[in-house]
Amino acid sequence: MLAKAMKNVSHSSTTRGTVADWAFNITVLLFATSTIAQPFVIPSGSMESTLMTGDHVIVDKLAYSPHGELAGRVLPYSDVKFNDIIVFRWPVDISQTYVKRVIGMPGDRIRIEGKEVFRNGVKLAEPYVQHIDAQRVPYRDDFPSPFVPMEVYPQGRAMLAQNIRDGELIVPEGNYFALGDNRDNSSDSRFWGLVPRENIIGKPLLVYWSYQASTEDLTSYSLDHVLDVSLHFFTKTRWDRTFKLVRATP
Repeated sequence: MLAKAMKNVSHSSTTRGTVADWAFNITVLLFATSTIAQPFVIPSGSMESTLMTGDHVIVDKLAYSPHGELAGRVLPYSDVKFNDIIVFRWPVDISQTYVKRVIGMPGDRIRIEGKEVFRNGVKLAEPYVQHIDAQRVPYRDDFPSPFVPMEVYPQGRAMLAQNIRDGELIVPEGNYFALGDNRDNSSDSRFWGLVPRENIIGKPLLVYWSYQASTEDLTSYSLDHVLDVSLHFFTKTRWDRTFKLVRATP
């Protein structure tokens, strides 16, 4: 009887130990997923063809130094750099997450003439940019401009009122000017203003899956989208983009 009781106690202890190990591992996994890396889906075509609508990416949340924190001086972080592709909380509504390219750093002078971007007086070579509209549209293609369209958000209007000098945007300290690579079809800093440093989450590292779907399906995850994936997973998956590293330049 004593041996049986001891066996039961041993089995019970082993079971509790196994459960504790699993609980610990799951906790570590969840913590690591939320603090080190995070999945993110590209819902629109504003970064095509660098990032396609339907690209599911892993965002490296440890890419950048925590702003103003000691950890940034102890751990091997970097800081945001010109030309980086960043994932950030949209300044208009921080519950939404956007991805764009850093074109203007703090202190930079930015202007756009006929779709060509000038940074500190030098025209940028942008092999990653695509233009899908041959027309030259005021404000979008010549920035800044006295003509400010209705689609410019209050944050964008404040930027224009406070940070324009001699026909150029002067990027203030602690902020970044971000544009989409699909330059003619991108809602970006031209329209909703600057990206504060504290809004930046990280940078996209890897495309782990790419699926052809509409923006509506990718943002709502409706039953129709689930059915579409179940029926067309193999034919609508972009297999050539699977496990593709996200690079800032081609």
